[in-house]
Amino acid sequence: MSRYDPATIESKWQQEWDAAEVFQATSDPKRPKYYVLEMFPYPSGNLHMGHVRNYAMGDVVARYKAACGFNVLHPMGWDAFGLPAENAAMERKIHPGAWTYDNIANMKSQFRSLGLSLDWSREFATCDPEYYGQQQALFLDFLEKGLVYRKAAVVNWDPVDMTVLANEQVEDGRGWRSGALVERRELTQWFFRISDFSDDLLTALDGLENWPDKVRTMQANWIGRSRGLRFGFDLTTPSHGIDKVDVFTTRPDTLMGASFVGLSPDHPLTKALEAENPDLAAFCAECRSVGTSEEALEKAEKRGMDTGLRVRHPLKPDWELPVWVANFILMDYGTGAVFACPAHDQRDLDFARKYDLPVTETFESLSDPQPVTDKALIPPKSEKVRWINHFAGLDIATGDAAIEATIALAEKDGWGTGVTQFRLRDWGLSRQRYWGCPIPVVHCDACGVVPEKKENLPVRLPDDVSFDKPGNPLDRHDAWRNVPCPSCGAPAKRETDTMDTFVDSSWYFARFTSPGAATPTDRSEADYWMNVDQYIGGVEHAILHLLYSRFFSRAMAICGHLPDTAAEPFNALFTQGMVTHEIYQTRDGQGRPVYHLPAEVTDGKLENGDSVEVIPSAKMSKSKKNVVDPVGIVDRFGADTARWFMLSDSPPERDVEWTDAGAEAAHKHLARVWRMANELSESLPKAGESGAEAAPKAVSDAALARITARAIRDVTDGIDGFAFNTSVAKLYAFTAAIAKSKAPDTDRAAALSVLAQLMAPMTPHLAEDVWAKLGGTGLLANQPWPKADQALLVDQTVTLPIQVNGKRRSQLSVAKDMPKDEIEKLVLADPAVQKALAGGTPKKLIVVPGRIVNVVV
Repeated sequence: MSRYDPATIESKWQQEWDAAEVFQATSDPKRPKYYVLEMFPYPSGNLHMGHVRNYAMGDVVARYKAACGFNVLHPMGWDAFGLPAENAAMERKIHPGAWTYDNIANMKSQFRSLGLSLDWSREFATCDPEYYGQQQALFLDFLEKGLVYRKAAVVNWDPVDMTVLANEQVEDGRGWRSGALVERRELTQWFFRISDFSDDLLTALDGLENWPDKVRTMQANWIGRSRGLRFGFDLTTPSHGIDKVDVFTTRPDTLMGASFVGLSPDHPLTKALEAENPDLAAFCAECRSVGTSEEALEKAEKRGMDTGLRVRHPLKPDWELPVWVANFILMDYGTGAVFACPAHDQRDLDFARKYDLPVTETFESLSDPQPVTDKALIPPKSEKVRWINHFAGLDIATGDAAIEATIALAEKDGWGTGVTQFRLRDWGLSRQRYWGCPIPVVHCDACGVVPEKKENLPVRLPDDVSFDKPGNPLDRHDAWRNVPCPSCGAPAKRETDTMDTFVDSSWYFARFTSPGAATPTDRSEADYWMNVDQYIGGVEHAILHLLYSRFFSRAMAICGHLPDTAAEPFNALFTQGMVTHEIYQTRDGQGRPVYHLPAEVTDGKLENGDSVEVIPSAKMSKSKKNVVDPVGIVDRFGADTARWFMLSDSPPERDVEWTDAGAEAAHKHLARVWRMANELSESLPKAGESGAEAAPKAVSDAALARITARAIRDVTDGIDGFAFNTSVAKLYAFTAAIAKSKAPDTDRAAALSVLAQLMAPMTPHLAEDVWAKLGGTGLLANQPWPKADQALLVDQTVTLPIQVNGKRRSQLSVAKDMPKDEIEKLVLADPAVQKALAGGTPKKLIVVPGRIVNVVV
């Protein structure tokens, strides 16, 4: 082979690695371990360039750590349950399992073509009964420990898909798949007690020093610790056995600006009132047609209805406030009731203006004391303001000080209690769909809710289901649903809800430590491999997936499946940027955009000659067709080119724009490296010839040796710092230096062998081929990481500024150990010094070794 042929090279070395089982991990207490994990993919059918970037980064870390002597675990699996598979089943009239496993097979083939150092022996899909059976065992353990429970709750209900949706699955008030307007319904659901861990989950963020600050901030905001006051408003006339409306507020300091008390449509008092008030019942029904997420409520028009009830202000019993039902108040945060201070809350102000309710200010800005009109005054709590209506007699004080003063007064006088509350709510895991992990309980008329026996796990999904009717097929599958009670043996029914797919991905990292174990984990394996040392994935999972995984790790430790040290499962987290591409579009007859794949466009034109409109780069999207097929790139340029470009173009935390020109440049560079190795291999002595060696031992040429040492140092620093693009830039420079070097071929070959070692994490196939061509022993994937000769990293020269009468006139580069008298000779010979002396001699010549030379004329 006389030219760089990626297809042949990459296939060859992938087979060699597989045959040698290079990447299969086995625990070894005598060796330090390193667990690197990328967020596992959903098997949609095909890889995209975002996959290539994500897994190339993880592969760099895995290969580098292995070369550094670590026992590396780098597994792969599939996040395979979920509604998309059911939708595909309905569209294609096939079973979700068949669609899913076909996609897995296709994507696995594509992954393997990238040459990733994955331990495929640990592969599993979350839809494998062996996996979800152990998830069911975890559920039962959590149930026994009181970490999971069942209650009635208001949920987002998709009336078309007929399932509960998480808040994140509601987009602009509609179901993310069906597009149907989401309703609020009260259903009996299963919940994880994640809120019990709110304080721990929040405070532990401070210890996650190797996580991005933005991710820790996002998690902290989601958990949302707040200090506030809990107190009650007495109803002037008790209603339906209720004589008080309890509220929680984080701004009790604004109590003198109260305008009304608002109730959630799902508040117990509201429900009692709507039972006898058709108008209120109709209003509440409209409110429940909006999703339960704060975002949905924030975007919805603020609407309310006066109940006719009144409450007394706790500080002024003769001051009565109206009680309204408002569509923006959630039942499951606080008490489901609030007092409104419109002057200092924009939502309350909009509501008050709409319904002509009073607006009373409690403080004013020191710099601009203007009355509130259409914009509420909401300065930071840390900012000082002038209090004009506060019962504690405050003058100028911060909101923080006023809040604490209010809480202290309320507790002293006995009408309120200071409490710390969290925004985080318990995790509802019930989903009314088939393609998910069955919840392993049985409902018995005599015994109630009965856990399934562990020896009966997994509770398998039935294969003979149909999707010809809306709703959950499990509800219609009598043979599967009707079972004897595990406790009394009487006829009973299985739970037909399945688990939220976030559950599947909340513990998979632990299962990878022992994927064949007969229990959720093998403790000896988990003790060795956990925690994940480096976790890599998209920032879109920065909140829920990571938060739920942190909860699961704590819960699994409580149940004995993980060590306590694994309560925080991910020691380091890296969130990579997106892959972007230009969008190409034309217009149809009605002026609507028609999108075109990059492969259909050449020099700004389609094959038929029509020009395309080019829109600046955006995240690759199938709907906009600005996607690049990794398979086509691998076929055209090779996997190493795709990996090299993804790692080289920009810092890994930033977006990278895919361009054909960039890919072609990367390919040309790799071809150049291969040609250099090929040419040198032909000039070196062959095995058996006089002077032949198994491989070039070291670089003896002084200049090339220093360049090599610096390349090792710089590339290593780049990988350690996740600055892969910096490492690639140093490798470009090192390649150029080897090409320009006049050193003997044996030295250049030795340097090129080091180049192969340094390139191996990024372009493993090419590196193996170069290593072999130059006589390297064994597989490069098994070789140790090169070490820089520290002596060669020390600069042997120093630059001395030369000052004449206090002004810098020249400089001199000399050996660090040059004697002073030799330096003086060189200084006196310097043209600038000679010009200043004008044939005379200096009054003084002072040499400060290693720093400066002063000449006094």
